[in-house]
Amino acid sequence: MQSQAKQAIIAVVIPCYRVTKHVLDVLSKTGEEVSFIFVVDDACPEDSGNFVKNHCLDARVVILHNLQNLGVGGAVMTGYKAAIEAGADIIVKIDGDGQMDPRLIPDFIAPIIAGEADYTKGNRFFDLEKIRSMPKRRLFGNAVLSFMTKFSSGYWDLFDPTNGYTAIHADVARHLCFEKISRRYFFETDMLFRLNTLRAVVLDIPMDAHYGDEESNLEISKIIGEFLFKHFRNFLKRIFYNYYLRDMSLASLELPLGLLFFISGSGFGIYHWINSLQSGIPTSAGTVMLAALPMLIGLQLLLSFLAYDISNIPRKPFHKLRRSLISRST
Repeated sequence: MQSQAKQAIIAVVIPCYRVTKHVLDVLSKTGEEVSFIFVVDDACPEDSGNFVKNHCLDARVVILHNLQNLGVGGAVMTGYKAAIEAGADIIVKIDGDGQMDPRLIPDFIAPIIAGEADYTKGNRFFDLEKIRSMPKRRLFGNAVLSFMTKFSSGYWDLFDPTNGYTAIHADVARHLCFEKISRRYFFETDMLFRLNTLRAVVLDIPMDAHYGDEESNLEISKIIGEFLFKHFRNFLKRIFYNYYLRDMSLASLELPLGLLFFISGSGFGIYHWINSLQSGIPTSAGTVMLAALPMLIGLQLLLSFLAYDISNIPRKPFHKLRRSLISRST
């Protein structure tokens, strides 16, 4: 794996905002397999960019400055653009707060180098024994967000969607619309949605998180409403793109028919239930069946669609398919 890693040009992107206490340690632990390290000063009040410039002698480090704070997503996109221009094959994103161990980079890039994945991300929930060290509030919040992300992104086999330790093949990154990706806390989950529209293969990489004196700016209670709206919006977009615009299948019929049967049966049943309460006359068995039957049929159709959607996870890496098409055309 080490020989393969040396053949690929690896770039690391580190968005920086109030991380001067930890970023130098992160840089010192970044291994020799990495060719470029892009430190993105996201209009940091601690002047992270100049701090790194004055205290780090690593020749691989390139300082990038955002004139205004763009959030983690905007900072990462700045790093992605610079890494692509530098000729990187794989781009790794880690935070500068010390929670992510740079020594795990070989684990994250290995599936991409082997042609098994287009994008890898960390999963802090893999080892059930070690998640006890995670604050209970974060544990619950990430579990809720993971469940919502499965619906909106279509990656039903992934967990820990807000994990920011990621690696992406540059050929895949080139096809992302950087301007449309959410720039702030929704960045990681929005990335998964965008990757699904490309049919990119995403894999979880088991990892441990380190919690020290760093502070998280993410308050689940404050963003849950915004996240619900954005997840629902992405879910509708994904369904339209994958089942009606780009492809058609039996599932494309099961979803609208299932909703039609279930909603009509529910509406019919609720109407007659209210009438029965107001009149005091029990609803007949035939009326109950007329409500229950379409509801059951609709539920069965919706479950069938869900089963198909779960099995429809991308399996063929985007960057390999892309290269094979290019080689055939030439």
